[in-house]
Amino acid sequence: MTPAPVPADAAGTECGWPASLSLAYRALDHRTVLAHRAHHGPLRVQKALYPEGPAVCHTLLLHPPSGIAGGDRLQVDVEVGPAAHALLTTPGAAKWYRSAGPLAQAEQRLRVAAGGLLEWLPQEAIVFDGARARASTCVDLAAGGRFIGMDLWCLGRTASGERYRSGRLAVDTRIRLGGRTIWLEQARIAGDAPLLGSVAGLAGAPVFGTLIAAGLDADDALLAACRALPDPGGHGGVTRLPHLLVARWRGDCTQAARAWFVHLWSLIRPALAGRPAQTPRIWNT
Repeated sequence: MTPAPVPADAAGTECGWPASLSLAYRALDHRTVLAHRAHHGPLRVQKALYPEGPAVCHTLLLHPPSGIAGGDRLQVDVEVGPAAHALLTTPGAAKWYRSAGPLAQAEQRLRVAAGGLLEWLPQEAIVFDGARARASTCVDLAAGGRFIGMDLWCLGRTASGERYRSGRLAVDTRIRLGGRTIWLEQARIAGDAPLLGSVAGLAGAPVFGTLIAAGLDADDALLAACRALPDPGGHGGVTRLPHLLVARWRGDCTQAARAWFVHLWSLIRPALAGRPAQTPRIWNT
């Protein structure tokens, strides 16, 4: 895999650090194996993990620089084969650094075959004041494929009192099922945008996120259980759509947001995967 060219700076030299990672999971004798792994640049995985037995392969996505700077371009491709089950997460928060001009980009292309299941559960992303960032995720599910994914953002380094007052963030998400788009969302958030303070937008909350389960027709009992879950200090809601269950949250604290999403995931996973939630060990470190 060859990443797209990175723009050159005014002197004609390449700026930024391109990286790509390609993973493919296959089911062999009731075991999910990481059958293909290829990387370019500082983006990789170490090894397959099996904390809940051979049927589910847990994988940690590693980006050793720990932050995404202006001009960086990250690309992740994941393919989950028939009857395979993969859970991907990260060891910590992603950081999008302030940029003097170049755009930082991350692209995820996720494909799931019939009978396969992908759990895409990265930890939160922190967008520094002045960052210029674009993140896009495209999920392609074959008929009978299943997916659950989490997307959690924190605008500014709130722990140190920083607010997101300048910069640009673009977040695009598309989910296709059987070749038909069932979810499409495009967010454009500027540091000086009225959306940040509007009650119809973030209402001054620096933290927001979405959890989506696709390939699932949630019954009334599951929907009621999700809606009955206490919201720890923010504003959350759960919506049922054809083949989708969508949860949204906004508030002041990433820990509270993450706790709510993880509780939702623990309710949804048995219906989606036929097995109880097994929290990745890295989340407790």
